[in-house]
Amino acid sequence: MTSRKDFPAGFIWGTATASYQVEGAVTADGRGPSIWDTFAHTPGRIVDGSTGDVAADHYRLFADDIRLLASLGFTAYRFSIAWPRVVPDGSGPVNPAGLAFYRRLAETCLENGVTPYATLYHWDLPQPLEDAGGWMVRDTAERFRDYTAVTHDALSDVIKHWMTLNEPWCSSLDGYGSGNLAPGRTEGANAMKAVHHLLLGHGLALEAIRSPEGSYGIVLNLAPVHAASESPADRDAARRVDGLQNRLFLEPLLFGKYPADVLGDTGMAAWFEQYEDDLPLISAPLDFMGVNYYCPTTVAAPTGPISDPGKPSTQPGSENVIAVDTGLPRTQMDWPIQPSGLRDILTRINELAPELPLYVTENGAAYPDTPAAGGTIEDDDRQRYIEQHIAAAHQVVAEGVPLKGYFVWSLMDNFEWALGFSRRFGIVYVDYATQTRTVKKSGRWLQRFLTE
Repeated sequence: MTSRKDFPAGFIWGTATASYQVEGAVTADGRGPSIWDTFAHTPGRIVDGSTGDVAADHYRLFADDIRLLASLGFTAYRFSIAWPRVVPDGSGPVNPAGLAFYRRLAETCLENGVTPYATLYHWDLPQPLEDAGGWMVRDTAERFRDYTAVTHDALSDVIKHWMTLNEPWCSSLDGYGSGNLAPGRTEGANAMKAVHHLLLGHGLALEAIRSPEGSYGIVLNLAPVHAASESPADRDAARRVDGLQNRLFLEPLLFGKYPADVLGDTGMAAWFEQYEDDLPLISAPLDFMGVNYYCPTTVAAPTGPISDPGKPSTQPGSENVIAVDTGLPRTQMDWPIQPSGLRDILTRINELAPELPLYVTENGAAYPDTPAAGGTIEDDDRQRYIEQHIAAAHQVVAEGVPLKGYFVWSLMDNFEWALGFSRRFGIVYVDYATQTRTVKKSGRWLQRFLTE
């Protein structure tokens, strides 16, 4: 069985949250509206009709939450800064109360022996910027640079580790392609413009804030993509999905180019050619890359034409590629469980960029937790999931990949985006009626792992 002692000295053990999912207090202290406020209040968008208005009330309870995570043995906390708390209109006047909140949060981390890791964008775009075009327009990337610069200037004395974007695949192809996430637009292949503007925002932000005193990176949600068979059609389906899921982000960030086949599949090559001069900025060297890993995917070619342009999708140009169930056990999210996939994706990045430090910035599982008699939460499935993925992380480290840390998703149950409160990812159970926190069995297992 893998032990903490099997990992190098200095390996980072952390847990993570995101602003809209946990903070609540959506109108407190000058915070402006975000696309998630608008999306969650639109009837039919959230499966259980809930919103993040209160969420886990972390805005008010953060000090207790940080003391709790420290008591579990974690020495790092990855949280996100809400752009509309800092710059309520997306551009223009800065809100001092918003910056003061994140200073208090970071200082409380440090007081408890916890290193803060800040994500500058975890999907909560200020609504006024969406009204002006959102990530479909270039100006949003420039406004992101400005917000990032203000935030870093105010907080860089207490926060040394910075991540520009969390999962730009979701922000672009799920937010502007499938419409499943805020802002809920279905732009077809034009959603690829949002991909570029997000990556440009990353590059502009990095240029604005990089300092020798800090550490700067980006977080991608990456996944191994397998063909259902060795047939040419299935292999081509896997190429297409891998291109959109992985290569569309890895190649511009690491090599300063977009994959030509993906631009061809989506019919967007001519549009991207106009902006080749942005690529040196996008591919500026990273201090690290964060990887959010949950599951692999296996795909097969459709029985008809390879694309279905009338269907809102995260796969422009390949809308009706078929996801195949290979019989693996699944979480409540219906995501297949394959711990070896974490090794596969980390090894792949290492082969592309051998010297680049890596972090697992999210890894976890949703299950239908129900308190037992006495209030305990016996989440054996989640404990097993985490244990198996930590073992995969150890294998990667043993093979020489520069994996520097592992962050469990999530510290606590929270607002799970379009699924509302119907899914729980936390190692700490939240009773939303009372905001009482209860450490689950998985959290106690992690506490023993980290402290024994």
